[in-house]
Amino acid sequence: FKDHGASKASVMTTTHPAFAQARKALSDEWPNAAAFTGGGGSIPIAGHFKEILDMDTMLIGFGKDDDGLHSPNEKFDLSSFHKGIRSWARILHAMTS
Repeated sequence: FKDHGASKASVMTTTHPAFAQARKALSDEWPNAAAFTGGGGSIPIAGHFKEILDMDTMLIGFGKDDDGLHSPNEKFDLSSFHKGIRSWARILHAMTS
């Protein structure tokens, strides 16, 4: 294995109250309750936020299982796009209330 990346992977704790607020806001928008899953921790900005600003980062995805992420036939449904917009409005509202 030859390391070719410039960013370290990071792990975010989910015990901060913002994560519970986001989970509730997402669960209010979508038919199933939101779940915490491990993924995206090697996205460079997430590690930089933790290392430089000592901030955890919420990486929230709205893709479907059949979207073919990073494949030649990748797609993203407009319904996910619109629900994602509404989800972020709910999250931001929950964090400012």
